[in-house]
Amino acid sequence: MSLLDKIQTPADMRKLPVAQLGDLAEEIRERILHVVGKRGGHLTSNLGVTELTIALHRVFDFSQDRLLWDVGHQCYPHKLLTGRNARFETLRCDGGISGFPSHQESPYDLFDVGHAGTAIATAVGMARGDQMLGRDAHTVALVGDASIVNGVAFEGLNQAGTLDRQLLVVLNDNSWGIAPTQGAFSHSLAKLRGSTAYSGIKQRVREMLHRLPVLGKPVFDTLDHLKEGIKATLAPHQIFEQLGFQYVGPVDGHDLIHLIEMLEILKDVPHPVLLHVHTDKGRGCEWALKEPGRYHSPKPFEVKDGKVTLQAGGGKSWTRAFADTLINRAEKDERVFALTAAMPDGTGLNIFAARFPDRYRDCGIAESCTVDMAAGMAKAGLRPVVAIYSTFLQRAFDQVFQEVVLQGLPVVFCLDRAGLVGGDGPVHHGFLDIAFLRGFPGMVLMAPMDEQELDQALEYALSLDQPSAIRYPRDNVPVQTSRGDPFQLGVSRTLREGDDATILAYGSCAVAATEAADLLAVEGVEVSVVNARFAKPVDSEMVRRAVETGRPVVTVEDHSISGGFGSAILERASELGLVCRSFQRLGIPADRFIAHGSRGGQLAEVGIDATGIAATLQTMMAEQAGSDDGDLRDFRQRALLPG
Repeated sequence: MSLLDKIQTPADMRKLPVAQLGDLAEEIRERILHVVGKRGGHLTSNLGVTELTIALHRVFDFSQDRLLWDVGHQCYPHKLLTGRNARFETLRCDGGISGFPSHQESPYDLFDVGHAGTAIATAVGMARGDQMLGRDAHTVALVGDASIVNGVAFEGLNQAGTLDRQLLVVLNDNSWGIAPTQGAFSHSLAKLRGSTAYSGIKQRVREMLHRLPVLGKPVFDTLDHLKEGIKATLAPHQIFEQLGFQYVGPVDGHDLIHLIEMLEILKDVPHPVLLHVHTDKGRGCEWALKEPGRYHSPKPFEVKDGKVTLQAGGGKSWTRAFADTLINRAEKDERVFALTAAMPDGTGLNIFAARFPDRYRDCGIAESCTVDMAAGMAKAGLRPVVAIYSTFLQRAFDQVFQEVVLQGLPVVFCLDRAGLVGGDGPVHHGFLDIAFLRGFPGMVLMAPMDEQELDQALEYALSLDQPSAIRYPRDNVPVQTSRGDPFQLGVSRTLREGDDATILAYGSCAVAATEAADLLAVEGVEVSVVNARFAKPVDSEMVRRAVETGRPVVTVEDHSISGGFGSAILERASELGLVCRSFQRLGIPADRFIAHGSRGGQLAEVGIDATGIAATLQTMMAEQAGSDDGDLRDFRQRALLPG
């Protein structure tokens, strides 16, 4: 039996001899490589944090103490040490374990974490809460993958510095986020790592540790002496010291013995301490270490004779289609400037940057700053395009309002991962962008159904003198189905005529709607399908035509039904004085989260795949005719049968 198989809780790991911990680290890495190779997921960040995770669980008892994760995709070694090894094969699968910390999955996961920058502030909150309630628990915030440069992280540091109790912030500094760390602060950390004094620090610490008495004032005097030495030789104006932290480091994040020694000393320090740990993203895997960005979150892969082969995709992704489209537009308009917040690969802007390096900026994990920079560029006369995941734009809501919309500036927001995202699950579903952007005066909201429409939507957005947003999913772009009609403000396009019912579809859902109409046609039901194109402004004539017939109307969107496209249609119908006799909104349920799994399974679960749309209309027509809906089950079964 392997060492890892013997560990059901961290207490089991603490029983192992220290000499076996290195072997345990290698087993954890092998397990992660095996499962991520089969399932996909976050690879290099987890390989890099393995020793650090073991050391933390060795020194602290997180069944009682507090461990707060920042950038939750670093949690795989933690999951393996906290009772989830046996189920690790189900990573990111339907009904399996999450790729992020999940409070429903384990008491060792205190928060569901998928957005960066939050750990320090939540740790401060827990520390203050425990202190007020008289609970004796250590608090540790593990910050990594460049999230220390996030504004919320700095706000947390500012609050943490006022604590008069234990708080340990571990800065896992690997020089990378998802892309190389950006900004002046990252350069400061790089200077710390690269200083010639670094090689002597670990030996100085070891020598001091052997001379340290039991915990007490002599320990803190020694640490203060070490701190002053580090500060004088490496960073005369260390920012952490100014914020009230005792700074220790940098230390080697792969030296398990040294890490355990340092954590034992720092464990009971009665004031905030920041331990600066240097790790290698992709440690223990040569090909991942060479290209940590490429293998940050790879698809399933195979390794043969040292050569890595990623699972082939089924077609061109919306992300790649966006990159090609943006390059096309930038070649025709020299004002186009692309920005992203630490997601160049995920948004396709790495491809754009290779073509236009002087017209691109990665602002790091700083969505609010990214939007404000775009506003400044627009004010100066550029046409900035902010490529960002839908879920991450939520972090810049106020900046979209104050600096862009209120000023009426022509910033274009291109929202990747809009809707259900598959394996990343609830922390990354982009299910609210229509709802929170639709209320902004002057905002134009668009969604294309295929690549040609994406190009047309971007062309139209760049022609506007007002803010706009274009959303598209994490999926392959469908084979071209549009006629190539240019976008006109608030004008929809009818894809199919039918006398029995109407489907009003937004964005990529128009493809599933057309497929649903094909299924219904086999049953002798003819349905109109409309590609809405706009959620704001809504096409009033489209609404009038659909509702005035009195036939069943279904709206379809890959978004929450609360405040989304369907809600916009109902609101417009009300404004037009129309009565919707048979109307239903299909989308993501408003009051529950959709678990991680395959994107296809998620679409089917919420009823916005072709079969689900068709079944809904079948039921509505049966109800309108006064019959029961007993044929619903039969229809679903027939629709799913081969041939």
